[in-house]
Amino acid sequence: MKRLVWATLAMGAVAAQAHEGMWMPQQLPQVAKDLKAAGLAIDPARLSQPIGYPMGAVVSLGGCTASFVSPQGLVVTNHHCAYGSIQFNSTPERDLLKNGFLAPTFKDELPAAPGSRVLVTVALTDVTNRIIDAKTAALKGKARVDAIEKNEKALVAECEKDVGHRCNVYAFYGSLQFQLIKQLEIRDVRLVHAPAQGVGLFGGDTDNWMWPRHTGDYSFYRAYVGPDGKPADFSPDNKPYQPQHVLKMASSPLNERDFVMVAGYPGRTNRLRLPSEVDYAFNWEMPTRVKAMGEQLATIREATAGRRDAEIKLANTVAGVGNYYKNYQGQLASYADAGILPHKQAAYADLKAWVNADAKRREQYGPSLAEVDRLLAERQAITRREFLLPYATPSLLNQARDLYEQALQSQKPDAERKSGYQDRDQLRRRQAMDAAERRFDAVTDKKVVSHFLVQYLAQPADQLNAAFLSALGLRQGMDAAAVTARVDELYAGSQLANAGGRQAWLGRTPADFAASTDVMVKAAVALHADDEARENRDKELAGQIQEAYAGTMRALIAFEGSRGRAVYPDANSTLRVSFGQVLGRNPGTDGTTWTAFTTLRGIVAKHTGTGEFNAPAEQLAAIKARNFDKYGVKALDSVPVNFLATLDTTGGNSGSPVLNSKGELVGLLFDGTLDALISDWEFNDKTTRSICLDARYMLWQMKVVDKADRLLKEMNAL
Repeated sequence: MKRLVWATLAMGAVAAQAHEGMWMPQQLPQVAKDLKAAGLAIDPARLSQPIGYPMGAVVSLGGCTASFVSPQGLVVTNHHCAYGSIQFNSTPERDLLKNGFLAPTFKDELPAAPGSRVLVTVALTDVTNRIIDAKTAALKGKARVDAIEKNEKALVAECEKDVGHRCNVYAFYGSLQFQLIKQLEIRDVRLVHAPAQGVGLFGGDTDNWMWPRHTGDYSFYRAYVGPDGKPADFSPDNKPYQPQHVLKMASSPLNERDFVMVAGYPGRTNRLRLPSEVDYAFNWEMPTRVKAMGEQLATIREATAGRRDAEIKLANTVAGVGNYYKNYQGQLASYADAGILPHKQAAYADLKAWVNADAKRREQYGPSLAEVDRLLAERQAITRREFLLPYATPSLLNQARDLYEQALQSQKPDAERKSGYQDRDQLRRRQAMDAAERRFDAVTDKKVVSHFLVQYLAQPADQLNAAFLSALGLRQGMDAAAVTARVDELYAGSQLANAGGRQAWLGRTPADFAASTDVMVKAAVALHADDEARENRDKELAGQIQEAYAGTMRALIAFEGSRGRAVYPDANSTLRVSFGQVLGRNPGTDGTTWTAFTTLRGIVAKHTGTGEFNAPAEQLAAIKARNFDKYGVKALDSVPVNFLATLDTTGGNSGSPVLNSKGELVGLLFDGTLDALISDWEFNDKTTRSICLDARYMLWQMKVVDKADRLLKEMNAL
C-alpha cells in the first residue's frame, strides 16, 4: 500500500494537499519524508513515541491540552482552559477573573476547580478484537451495545488495577476499531498563575475566532502527587509531580514560513461523516442549536445583569456556550460556499458503485450501505422531536435523576453498574457536585428553564413527553406567566438548590427516594421508568447503527485500499500531531492581507478601557515606554503577540503546545479563524489557519508586567 493519504469522506480521496491531517503518533513514520521536507530538524521517529520526548510532555486536561514546562510539574495551557478554576476561586471581593492571579510561593497555589485532572498518557493498546469478539459480533441492537459496554468495562477494570491510573476505551472509524489508553491520573491540580482578564480574554467574544488577534490566552497549573510520588487527593503534604519529559522554551526566534507542529488532544472532527449526516447537521441541527444557544446566552445575561456574584457563577457557562455559538455560526456561514455536500454525495456514489461492481463486495458490504442511512434518519427524527426537552428541563431535576440513578446502581455489583456509576466514578461525581455549587444561580436557572419550557409546551401534544409533563405538573399550551409560576413552585419545593441538600442524598437508598416529599426527587422517581424506556430505545438503535456504520467504514477503507490509499480516523480526543508553517493569508476574509504576526501595537489600538477591550494599566504603560526587554523583534519593532499557522486543529487542541523544528516550545494553540472552522468537515488547505499565542508575548507579560520571575526561573526562561 502506498503511504497514508488523508481523505475526507469525499471518498474519492485525493492526495493530501498542504499538511492536512491530525496524525496519530504511530502513523507519523508514514509521512516522515513530508515532515523532513517541511523543515523538521529532529528525527521524525521521535515523534512517533507517545510516551517519549517531546510527546510525553503533552498532557490532557480532559477537554483541553497542556504540557509540562518544568521539572516541578508546572503545566502551561490556555487561559480559557483554566477559566473554570479561575472562576471557581473568584468572588466579588477577590475577583481573580478580572484581576488575574499569581501565587508568590508554592504554598499560595490554589486548588483548581473540583474534578480538575492532569492526565499523562503511559500506554496505548489496540483492543478491537477484545471489544468486538466473535460472540459480540453476532449480536444485534441493544444486546450488541450491552456486550460492547461489558467488554469495555472489563478491560478498564483490568487496566485500572494499577492504582492511580485512568483507563478508557476509544472508538475509531465509527466504532470499527478500538484502542485502550492508560493515563496517570493526577488529581491534585493547583492554579499557579493567570493573567488579568484584560490579557487572557482580551477581545472577548468580539474577537473570538477572528484575526487579527491580540489575546494572551495562557495560564499555569501545577500537578501534585502524594509523598510517595503517586496520585493523591489534595493535601498540604503533597509534593510537585516530577514529569519524565519537559518542554524547553525556544532557543531561536520564530519567523514567518518557519516549520511548526502541534501536539494535542483534538476533540472531534467530522470528515468521515456520511452525506445524510452532513445534510442534517447543516440544514437542521446547527441552525436549531444556534437559535437555542443565542436565546440561552441572552437570558443568562439578562438574569445576571447587575449581580456580580451571579455573573461570576455563570461565567464558565457563558464562555462555553458562547464559544460553540460563534463556532457554529462560522461553520454555517462557510458551508454554503464550500460545496461539501455535493463532494460527499459524489464520493459516496463512487463507493457504492465500487461495492456493487462485484458480487463478493455486494455480499460483504451491501447490507451495511443499505441500512446505515435509514437508521441514521430514524435517530435524527428522535433528536428533532426531543430537541427542546433538555433545554426545558430544570437542572435540579437532572441532579435528582442522577442521584436516584446512583442509588439504584449502587445496589448492583460494580461490574454490572452503568458506566458513570461505578466505584471508579464516585470521586469525580462528588467533585462535579462541588463544582456545581459555584456555578449555580437559582434566579438565572429558573429564567432559562421557563424560557424554553414555554417553547416546548407550545409544540403539538403528540411531540411532548407525557411522563415529563405529569411529573412536573405541566400541560400543553401553558403561557409564559403560568410556566414561570409553576417553575417557581417547583424550585421552592426542593432542597436540591443548596449544596447541603444535594450532598444529603449521596448514599441514600432507592426506598429513601421513593419516600421523599422533595418535589424534584419525587419527579425523578416518577420519571425513571420513562427514562429507562427511552435509554433502551436509544441503545437498540445505537447497536444497529454501530454495526451498519462500522460496516460502511470497513467498505470505505477497502475501497481506498484498492486504490493504494488509506483512510485516517476522525479526531476523538486521543493524541494527535499536525504540522505546517507560520504563514499569513492573502486575502483574509475581510479582503485585507493577514500578516503572520500581530504585535503590542494592536493592543493599544484596540484598547477602549471598558468591556472586552480593557487592557491593564500596567501593560499599557510598559508598551508606551517601549519596554520590550529581550522579547522585542527588530523587524516588527515590537513584541509579537499572536501568530497564524497552517496547522490542522480543532476543539480540544486548545492549550496544545506549538513546537518548532527542534521540538521546542514557541507558542500555544488557542483558536482558529472563523472561516476555517468548516475544515472540521472538509479540509481546505487554502483557508485553514490556526491562531497561536506567541510564547514571547507570554514571557514578556510574565516578566515585564506581572513580575512572575519565580515561574520564569523555574522554566529556565528568565
